Amino acid sequence: MPIDVEKARGAKLPEGESAYVEDDVILYHLGVGAGDPPTDPGELAYTYEKNLKVLPSFAVIPAFGSMGGIASVPGMQFNFAMLLHGEQEVILHKPLPVRQKLKTSAHIPEIWDKGKAALVILESTAKDEQGDALFTNRFSLFIRGEGGFGGEPGPKAGNAAPERRPDGVVTRKTLPQQALLYRLSGDKNPLHADPGFAKLAGFDRPIIHGLCSYGVACKAIVDDVLDGDVTRVARYQARFSGVGFPGETYETSWWREDGKILFLTKSVERGTPIISNAAITLR
Repeated sequence: MPIDVEKARGAKLPEGESAYVEDDVILYHLGVGAGDPPTDPGELAYTYEKNLKVLPSFAVIPAFGSMGGIASVPGMQFNFAMLLHGEQEVILHKPLPVRQKLKTSAHIPEIWDKGKAALVILESTAKDEQGDALFTNRFSLFIRGEGGFGGEPGPKAGNAAPERRPDGVVTRKTLPQQALLYRLSGDKNPLHADPGFAKLAGFDRPIIHGLCSYGVACKAIVDDVLDGDVTRVARYQARFSGVGFPGETYETSWWREDGKILFLTKSVERGTPIISNAAITLR
């Protein structure tokens, strides 16, 4: 049954409640490569509760369940095997605390027609116990085979890298077990652990989660460009333009432009893109 765009556009998902604590934050940080070297003060700030801080990209973790809830939306019945996560945006209304109870609301503000696919925008906002908005996620979900319904194609990708030498380049080596660590934060898709499943999907071995790569790149920019100051990030946007494999080296090239850090990330070993059209907007 194809997506019923008229029913689905503007639809609200059931509201939810969740919470996270310091151990959830630390596990996420380990999943995106924190803790190397383990006694470095900057790394301990991600991995030890004494002076713990929270990477802005952690905001995807409490919101991840919203993606599963999309199947309950009237008009959004589709084959989940045809879904690709195309882009991710996080808006930080204020810096993330190390523990928090949350109330989350989500809706589908737009569905764009990409011809061979539908691009479904899922927006999720989490509020703290005082009712103040803490962060908003915008998931761009590319659903193959659901396009061609005569809708608008949507805006073109922004945050293109400038045509000049980067202002800096950051490299980060991922662990051979990086995807196995990251999946403990909630994304148990076998594509990231099971070699047989990965082969069925066209890969010779399991791949790293797109949102894990999203976190690796975020940490690289925060640490090397923002001196580890997680509070300076107001917004983080990125497009998933390729895949990463556990054990690879990520190379992130960055540029300062109009209050933003624009960047892209590629695999050093294969020379192929992993994240593009990425930007961190500064406070």
